[in-house]
Amino acid sequence: MNGMQTAAVALVLVSSSVVHADEITLVAPGGIRAAIVKLIPEFEKHTGHKVVATFGSGLGTKRQVAAGEPFDVPIVQPPYPEILASGHVVAGTATPLATVAVGVAVRTGDRKPDISTPDAVKRMLLAARAIAYPNGASGAAAGVSFDDTLARLGIADQMKPKIKLAQGGAGAMAALATGDVDIGLTFISEIITEPGVELVGPLPREISTPTALVGFLSTHARAPEAAKALLAFLSSADAAPVYRASGMQPGR
Repeated sequence: MNGMQTAAVALVLVSSSVVHADEITLVAPGGIRAAIVKLIPEFEKHTGHKVVATFGSGLGTKRQVAAGEPFDVPIVQPPYPEILASGHVVAGTATPLATVAVGVAVRTGDRKPDISTPDAVKRMLLAARAIAYPNGASGAAAGVSFDDTLARLGIADQMKPKIKLAQGGAGAMAALATGDVDIGLTFISEIITEPGVELVGPLPREISTPTALVGFLSTHARAPEAAKALLAFLSSADAAPVYRASGMQPGR
């Protein structure tokens, strides 16, 4: 019995008290999408429940949850004081799922630059013709993170003429793949799923802290036990290989 089968057996036991299949709604930032869409079918197969997932920006997801939109399992990024204060999640159910770093990408086949140190990253960025990354002002967490990286490197003003802000990670990778820019940056999980681009690697931790994704049980959950089973599955050791294959690190 492989790891995923073991998890499935555990889920069946967890769900043994459920006499009918439930629909579970989930909302999450796009940075965890690649992993979640792979994990949902396994959960559905072995529990009979159906999961309806919605993905958006990091800030947008927080706003939806804080406003009380009735998702059963919200996934958000720390810090989230507004989420806890809203009363729309059960605070004690905070469940670390995974972390994801902002990575550097180039077009497929292009030379991969040195990004091993903050100074190397600084040289790469200043030498670039143009770069693309998600627009942090629109709520994209990867964009907010990279804005902070530019500030830490002390080159935010110098880079302004070279920056092409994109709608999400997919938009940044599309700009790179078509040659509009020669360097693209977004969450690694959003790089490895896009055609025409190659991952160089994560930015050094000294200038870019990986973003965490944390799941909760909503206070509005229509089927709390089914929602808890989904959270347990998404945070299980057996889900860890899926996170790693999606360019993330398991949260536990």
